[in-house]
Amino acid sequence: MQRTRTQQETCGYLQLRGVITAIGHRAEDNLEKPVQKMLTIDITPEASQPVTTDVLVATGGKMTLTCKVDEHEESSLQWSNPAQQTLYFGEKRALRDNRIQLVKSTPFELSISISNVVLSDEGEYTCSIFTMPVRTAKAMVTVLGVPQEPKITGYERPFNENENAVLRCTTSGSKPAANIKWYKGAEELEGAQNSETKDPNGKTFTVVSLINFLVTKTDDQAEITCTVGHESMPNTFKSSSQKLQVLYQPVARIESRPHMPREGEHLQLQCDAYGNPAPDKYTWGRKNGELPITVNTDQNSLVFLNLNKSDSGTYICQVSNIMGIFTAEYKLDVNDPSPVPSKANIDHAVIGGVVAVIAFLLFCLLIVLGRYLIRHKGTYLTHEAKGSDDAPDADTAIINAEGGQGGTDDKKEYFI
Repeated sequence: MQRTRTQQETCGYLQLRGVITAIGHRAEDNLEKPVQKMLTIDITPEASQPVTTDVLVATGGKMTLTCKVDEHEESSLQWSNPAQQTLYFGEKRALRDNRIQLVKSTPFELSISISNVVLSDEGEYTCSIFTMPVRTAKAMVTVLGVPQEPKITGYERPFNENENAVLRCTTSGSKPAANIKWYKGAEELEGAQNSETKDPNGKTFTVVSLINFLVTKTDDQAEITCTVGHESMPNTFKSSSQKLQVLYQPVARIESRPHMPREGEHLQLQCDAYGNPAPDKYTWGRKNGELPITVNTDQNSLVFLNLNKSDSGTYICQVSNIMGIFTAEYKLDVNDPSPVPSKANIDHAVIGGVVAVIAFLLFCLLIVLGRYLIRHKGTYLTHEAKGSDDAPDADTAIINAEGGQGGTDDKKEYFI
């Protein structure tokens, strides 16, 4: 094919050169040699060969077909569709299809656009220039089939806890076949099985993806998403989501309000439970005995109006729904703990402490004062004894004791 086109181009080149040379020869008698050389200028086949490019477009999109040539040789360019119907010849529309519009028409270029592309627009388009010989160029248009919105099936009822869920995601109209992925929240689910079949038009594909996974109660209200990726949508995805509903038996626990019960107080045991569906029955009991006659029950509450030590024991809250029964236990220990000191008691304690400190200080002061008095009395008796040794009578002894430690020589000298 390539060899035949080259032979035609060479033949056309020789014919054109022969025409120009013949014109030069007929005018040889009236023209000088320099002018004759100008008439024999070469026009290469490559200069008048049209050039096109292939196009990839998605259905519903818009494509542009461009044909260029370096030397038009006083001829016009033409575009034809795969059925060899002329679309445009220069600026003139040849086919009445409003989707086809002229973009640019010059002696060196012919560009047209086709909007709302459909699968039947795919094929080989031809650009021609009517030189001697006629030269053509081909542009292959590939139309991608855009996949339709995916649909999730297999979720006709809520799943039970620990049941296997099998979901199906289907999309059609893709060309080539689309790629499907599954997600649970932001986490991709592995193990999907994809299959593809051709649509009735014979050009596009229907893709079916199956995912199988074990459902737990943590999957309740989880969002399962099926996403479709395709080269016709390079930066976007089409997706469909389904929120799961999982049925599971209830779970419960008992809380004490207040947390530290005391004898004589009001106490409420609260049984908090959840499940799907929500628990619809609460039953209170007591291990190894009956419930106290002074308690009141109100669905998930057990109320002690006046707590007593005899109320100590293990209490049971049994909750149920259509999926099963759950039993929660709470051990109640009623003691008579030391009362929490009130503000008045705290004030009395402080005052008592201050009084005790003051009494202790007074006691210490009395001890010191007593010791001082005892020591002073001993000193007085000692001095009196010393005065009586040298005194002739009692009065003189007292005077000697009060006069201090003066020597006998002074006394004698005083009396002389």
